[in-house]
Amino acid sequence: MFVDRAKIMIKSGKGGDGIVSFRREKYVPRGGPDGGDGGRGGSVYLCADKALNTLTSFRYSPRYIGPDGKDGTKQRCSGAAGEDLIIRCPVGTIAHRLPDNTLVADLDQHDKQLLIAKGGRGGKGNQHYATPSRQAPRICTPGTLGESFELQLELKLIADIGLAGMPNAGKSSLLARFSNATPQIANYPFTTLKPYLGVVEVDRERAFVMADLPGLIEGASDGVGLGHDFLRHLERTRLIAIVLDAAGTEGRDPLEDYRIIAAELADYSPQMAERVGLIIANKIDLPITFDADVLEKETGLPVLTISAATGEGTNKLRKLFVKLLADCGLWNETSKAAQKKAAETFNPLA
Repeated sequence: MFVDRAKIMIKSGKGGDGIVSFRREKYVPRGGPDGGDGGRGGSVYLCADKALNTLTSFRYSPRYIGPDGKDGTKQRCSGAAGEDLIIRCPVGTIAHRLPDNTLVADLDQHDKQLLIAKGGRGGKGNQHYATPSRQAPRICTPGTLGESFELQLELKLIADIGLAGMPNAGKSSLLARFSNATPQIANYPFTTLKPYLGVVEVDRERAFVMADLPGLIEGASDGVGLGHDFLRHLERTRLIAIVLDAAGTEGRDPLEDYRIIAAELADYSPQMAERVGLIIANKIDLPITFDADVLEKETGLPVLTISAATGEGTNKLRKLFVKLLADCGLWNETSKAAQKKAAETFNPLA
């Protein structure tokens, strides 16, 4: 089950208490105070892990508590510190602290680790309170409490190309055609109810990640249908490709579909609308119902006509993807070797 939102409770460990103790040995009847300090409580960290791709585990384990520090002991020995608790999350996870909804973590890179809740300080033993006038203090301090609060976790998929379109426009078929992903494909609306990722290999040294996202409908920017659950996964894509049903198999007008999709993207985020780089007119193996040249003149964007079912036009589309991603700086930002490694180790959603 794919889960991209979860609420968890975080609590860092309490610091250990300092103690009151006096040195008592043979021939040393008044050895003075030797109470040790308490250990620091365990802190809580979030860490990004590319091996994870869903927040499902947090639904079943919603409480994360760091270990307490140990109390001090005699002979000026400090208690052991509580072990830090590291919570591993998928790359692309963001965390907001509730109830004020403050952003506390954005895990956008593998192995990125951020402190979320600091452990409590250990208390002081009575060894710290001896003075010339008070040589046998019976004073110590307790450890401080750790932090405790709720976190709202949200997963925003990180992909190079995001496919946006109306339900049943053929996004899943296109992803399956290009990559090793196996999304559910059928002829009814909202087949895709969760995002799918696939790695598309360009050559032996280059690859990119493509995301097939749930179908968009009018009013999505206001939360209608899958609404914000769909749109937030497009926020981190380098390039957005709008997929249209050129044959109008659902009785829809492809030109009107484009206008609705473009308006919803712009309403949700003007920056997101600026990342639309091309339009894909799918299902040309069926009689098409619009003129691609008209749409290209209207939008100023390249419009490619393809059939994900038969493969017609997909080679040309692949080349255009590579060119547009190169223009976005994909292969300038990382070495070719790193891109190849990313393609080999990426774990697509199943």
